[in-house]
Amino acid sequence: MNQIARLPPAFEPPAPAPGRRRGGRSGIFGVLDLGSTKIVCLIARIEGDGAARVLGFGWQRAQGIKGGSIVDLEAAERAIRAAVGQAEVMADTQLRGAILNLSCGQPESRHQHIQWPIHGRAATEADLRAILHEGRRRCAEEGRETVHGFPLGFAVDATPGVEDPRGMICESLTARLHLVDAAQASLRNLGACLARCDLEVEELVSAPFAAGLATLVEDEKQLGATVIDMGGGTTSLAVFAEGHLLHTAQLAIGGWHVTNDLARLLSTPLGHAERLKTLHGGVLGAPEDEKEWLPVPMVGEAEDQIARVPRAMVVGIIRPRLEETFELIKDKLEAAGLGQEMGRRVVLTGGASQLVGARELAARVLDRQVRLGRPHPVRGLPETASGPGFAAPLGLLAWAAGEGRPLLDLVPGPDHAPGLFRRLVNWLRDRA
Repeated sequence: MNQIARLPPAFEPPAPAPGRRRGGRSGIFGVLDLGSTKIVCLIARIEGDGAARVLGFGWQRAQGIKGGSIVDLEAAERAIRAAVGQAEVMADTQLRGAILNLSCGQPESRHQHIQWPIHGRAATEADLRAILHEGRRRCAEEGRETVHGFPLGFAVDATPGVEDPRGMICESLTARLHLVDAAQASLRNLGACLARCDLEVEELVSAPFAAGLATLVEDEKQLGATVIDMGGGTTSLAVFAEGHLLHTAQLAIGGWHVTNDLARLLSTPLGHAERLKTLHGGVLGAPEDEKEWLPVPMVGEAEDQIARVPRAMVVGIIRPRLEETFELIKDKLEAAGLGQEMGRRVVLTGGASQLVGARELAARVLDRQVRLGRPHPVRGLPETASGPGFAAPLGLLAWAAGEGRPLLDLVPGPDHAPGLFRRLVNWLRDRA
């Protein structure tokens, strides 16, 4: 009986080095945030206490990317090379690959319950990998590629609530999986673009998941919170509870759409519409807004042909777009069917979340407690890159440090997650 109860050495997960989390990177690495409005590259290393230190930073205005997807390979290549080059010069190193955020390919969350026969022996790591492989196989049948596979819990025979069943004796193992997948064709285009830049896609990380890693405190992850990452071309959400990522979703609406609304309805150039939004935009009206007149140059007119509009008109254009965004997010959350699991807490982050009054409007529409989320401090990071607009790339650093890693990596082998995407890049190169 003692031999049965004792955990065999083969099933004991390796202990991480002191100060490092499981799955944390060693050496120098790069992360790349491909957004619809900006491209950010960070080069960093994980120090002895497990925290990241930024060695190089580069950013460029995005080109060739729309709604998170590559739409122009040449333009995207130029912007990526410029951002990576800046970071490489600062860090005095050259990248061979990078960890990327995932916002292309219409990423979706899928929940699966998979029952696996064990036949009265001890469950092994191979059984858990087989369960994850079965979840991936089901997604692949629909032309989707699994990017994340999070075990949310196991049932050992009739005993639920098991976090790690390795070494436990049972007849069958039932797993509750949360899979995040994306369209295979979009991932191949992403791999092709990085291959043109002489970079490998080492890992992909869901963009709202990364934003959550950068902005949530530990209690929020445990008690339940929803992160809303309001980017330039997309708005995405991630639901956390009990330390797990429970759900993600994405809308093809972002801060750029607010800028476009202002440019179209005021007949002003896009550049000025962006400045108008940044300097005078908001969603909370005030009586003095009718008396505050703002200069607005007209499209195609001479520089001295400037109209003037009340700030109330600007607020009246911005508010409906943000109301629509939060209403669509509310619909996404209700459709997820998570109920009380998602908690009452919402954290707004991303560049578009900084519009005056966005937090108050979100609280009213979503009927939840809302706070603005700034990323946790990172060593060596320039002050200009520490705001909500940089939550996703800073979350990629947290992932590289081992935060948020699931019980098992998705792909078997010594170089787990990178292998899938390296094979994708090699496949593209062979056919170039």
